[in-house]
Amino acid sequence: MTSLKLTGARGLLFASVSLLALPVMAQDISLDPILVAQQDEQAGAADRATTQYVSQAELERARTGDLKDLFAGIASVSVGGAMPVAQKIFVNGVDMLNLRVTIDGVAQNNRAFHHVSANAIDPGLLKAVRADAGVAAADAGPHAMAGSVVFETVDAGDILEDGQPIGGNLRLAYGDNGNTFTGALTVAGQHNGFEWLGYLKSAQGKDYTAGAGDKVSGTGADLQSGLVKLAYESDSGDRIEFSAQRLRDAAFRPFRANMGGVAGPVRHDRLYDTTRTSVSVSYENTMAAGMWDPKLVVGFSESLVNVPNPWQSEGTSATWSLTAQNTFNLSERDTVTVGLDAYDRNGLYEAPGVRLEETARNIGIFAQARLEPVDRLKLSFGLRADRQRFTGVNGWQDTNSGLSGNASVSYGLTEALTLRAGVSSVFGGIDIEDNYIYERSPLWSYTGLQPSRSENIVAGVDWTDGTLTLGGEVFQTKINKARGAEENFDFESRGFNLGGTYGWDGGFARLTYSNSKVRVNGAVSSSYEAQDFGAPLGQVLAFEVQQEIGATGWKLGGSLDVAFDYNDLPADAQNTLKGYEVVNVFAEYVPPSMQNLRLRAEVTNLFDTDFADRASYGADFNSVTPLREPGRTVTLSLVSKF
Repeated sequence: MTSLKLTGARGLLFASVSLLALPVMAQDISLDPILVAQQDEQAGAADRATTQYVSQAELERARTGDLKDLFAGIASVSVGGAMPVAQKIFVNGVDMLNLRVTIDGVAQNNRAFHHVSANAIDPGLLKAVRADAGVAAADAGPHAMAGSVVFETVDAGDILEDGQPIGGNLRLAYGDNGNTFTGALTVAGQHNGFEWLGYLKSAQGKDYTAGAGDKVSGTGADLQSGLVKLAYESDSGDRIEFSAQRLRDAAFRPFRANMGGVAGPVRHDRLYDTTRTSVSVSYENTMAAGMWDPKLVVGFSESLVNVPNPWQSEGTSATWSLTAQNTFNLSERDTVTVGLDAYDRNGLYEAPGVRLEETARNIGIFAQARLEPVDRLKLSFGLRADRQRFTGVNGWQDTNSGLSGNASVSYGLTEALTLRAGVSSVFGGIDIEDNYIYERSPLWSYTGLQPSRSENIVAGVDWTDGTLTLGGEVFQTKINKARGAEENFDFESRGFNLGGTYGWDGGFARLTYSNSKVRVNGAVSSSYEAQDFGAPLGQVLAFEVQQEIGATGWKLGGSLDVAFDYNDLPADAQNTLKGYEVVNVFAEYVPPSMQNLRLRAEVTNLFDTDFADRASYGADFNSVTPLREPGRTVTLSLVSKF
């Protein structure tokens, strides 16, 4: 039976936070995602109807945090794993391994050891994030099986005021749970069209304490991250940009980094030395219009996981990618984008005397039209053709080709009420497998593998009067012939999402709710059976609110993170997934006489709830101790701009 209880102090706090929703004055960092959406050139197109944008406030909050902080306000995007090295992201219940993921236009999603994250990203260097769930456009790129996720890093122009030659910001934070200190410095400059930016961040701490008061071994922060950007933009708008980023997390972690432990002999913490790298070179014309609006992105991304104990093993997953496209601007509202993209991807496992590798190469051509033939009607439809060559660890090769198509429509019945729907069928080819299981590959037979294909359907309705927005959608994602090591599986996630936002002078509130269920080979699935495909998430709710207090410089707010009981699991899962509710509050102060300084105090998990995030692995099995989230944590932070 589904249940949720908000009683006593929890209910009182929820009511108290909600009462903050009183109009006072305008705000500068909003929970409203519309400001971030404006950075998306295709915002408002029919294929963006299901897109979730991370708001300014969420981006700012996460800069000294992690990906869980980044997506905390979006119930349809769940992050489990409790610490950056183990955090895995699910969109509508689907593992992000099955979505097209890019940073500054460069393909990511490098397959990694299944006990660590394939997409470790430092939120501190991001300026915009969006998740296109389910139906993705053809120009999103290959392998957008269940949609796409787009990350954009900060530019010098995001740091500097108009005409300011040099500037930056310093961020410092201290969290008492684990004695974690985080420092980040950003410096940028601009002169005669040239721009440069440098960013460095370090987070150091000890093991944190869960809600039950237990130390969670192997969870201490030990992360370093950096970003370098160089760019030149001419008076005519031609812009060339180079971006390079690197993130390293090297520390002793639980033997299986995404689990607190498993039944059987005690396995002590071991070193996980993980490094993520992404490099891009791009060209575009920021003033382009008419029939010539080109864009070129060439890049490289790599995930390296070094686990010396017990086999001196190292896994490297890398991708070279290219996208070349042109947008034909038929009018202010109508565009057609055509282009070519390619990737060269490999997964490599190395140990003393062992070198095993899988590779996949793909080339694709695509076209996507976004049209508004009449008022209130928006259409988006596209087609792509891909050809992939896959090579297994034993030299087995296979070449497959396939077409992918998508169509989306949005129609405004009235000025306030809009109906929308979308469908897609996507060719996926053969995935590269987790390189840490290649040691089993001498027994593999690739002959049973077939290229995967996904089918996505979404339909929804939105209503807005300018200050209040309500919306909902139903969705279904099917991935047929998804790859296991040497066999195919059929995976499905279906459910619905609801959301509402309300803004006023000086404040904003946002409520999102997601209900998803996953199936493997037609049967309900546990977290084990769904691994690398998705996760049994069930009902998840997120609520956020913030309010400025007059002209005092104070801002107060809070959030609620809720998961309902979930028991739609197979017989081999010994446990139902218990619900939880977690309350967070904050106070922020910008001195009226020192506008470049921001002070913030935040209490996360205020009532010290003992829980593992719904998206964390293994809570449905007695043999697994899931990785529990931190208990009550007080964090003090400072941002100084110069």
